[in-house]
Amino acid sequence: MPNDRVAVVGDKNAISAFKALGADVYGVKQASEAEGIIKKLARDYSVIFVTEDIARAEEELIARYKSRPYPAVIPIPTAAGSDGYGMAAIGKNVEKAIGSSIVLDEE
Repeated sequence: MPNDRVAVVGDKNAISAFKALGADVYGVKQASEAEGIIKKLARDYSVIFVTEDIARAEEELIARYKSRPYPAVIPIPTAAGSDGYGMAAIGKNVEKAIGSSIVLDEE
């Protein structure tokens, strides 16, 4: 059921600022803890941001939600910065949608 709720899952240090923006934050110490949290949140949230390390570890689970309208599960950088995983996922989705890559390489 769509609603306006937003959740963020990841290392507590990386996601604590999202609380000030009105998102519900769910800190995990290890990526293995995230699977159950994401499954539970998927019932009640329209958007779930997950740090790139979590997205990589739970790639199979997150792929299940891609064919559904809700929730949108979106990777975000960790506190250490981005490793490019999130942008690569966006590039793949754009290419799939329009048949051509429009994401420019930053070299």
